[in-house]
Amino acid sequence: MPYNSFTSIIELLGTIAFTISGVFAAMQKRLDLFGVLIMGFVTAIGGGTIRDVLIGVTPVSWMLDLTTLGVIITTGIITVLFKKTVKNLKVTLFFFDALGLGLFTVIGMQKGVAKNLHPVICVALGTITGCFGGVIRDILLNQIPMIFRRKEIYATACIIGGVIYWLSLVWLDERLAQTIAVIVICTIRIVAVKLNWKLPAV
Repeated sequence: MPYNSFTSIIELLGTIAFTISGVFAAMQKRLDLFGVLIMGFVTAIGGGTIRDVLIGVTPVSWMLDLTTLGVIITTGIITVLFKKTVKNLKVTLFFFDALGLGLFTVIGMQKGVAKNLHPVICVALGTITGCFGGVIRDILLNQIPMIFRRKEIYATACIIGGVIYWLSLVWLDERLAQTIAVIVICTIRIVAVKLNWKLPAV
């Protein structure tokens, strides 16, 4: 499957979802417009930037295509303009963060598969792509990143979804494998919070 078709749609949706997630997180901290847009930007491109550097793709993808920056800025401004229509900021932030997590994990996995990397490395790239934009966002907002919080099932959802994606490629069309993985990751994340699942303390 060409990268510029279905996968590009997933990447676009992931960029929008994580931009909204970053903007809402910034609004919770009552940042100004510049700070809000920066949080949307780092959330959307942080994980992918680290991934591209690790696999030697430089300049990183968002520097080669200004469409990504346009999407981030437009999404950020629209989100700010319509913030008063959001009744529950925390729930909305959680929803878009879960969606971005699933979409970007699949993008990271796909990049690894395209490079013919070992399945374990592909899963790691997917997890980095899905999680580390949020890590950078949370650090800048002076919060413990969700990936490191005991009460959060976050990276674990990426790993499970990544493994399912890799196994699905053996039997299924790539588009279907990507869709299944996104659904699995989002579902695990949402159900884990709903049922208060957590990893045991060490």
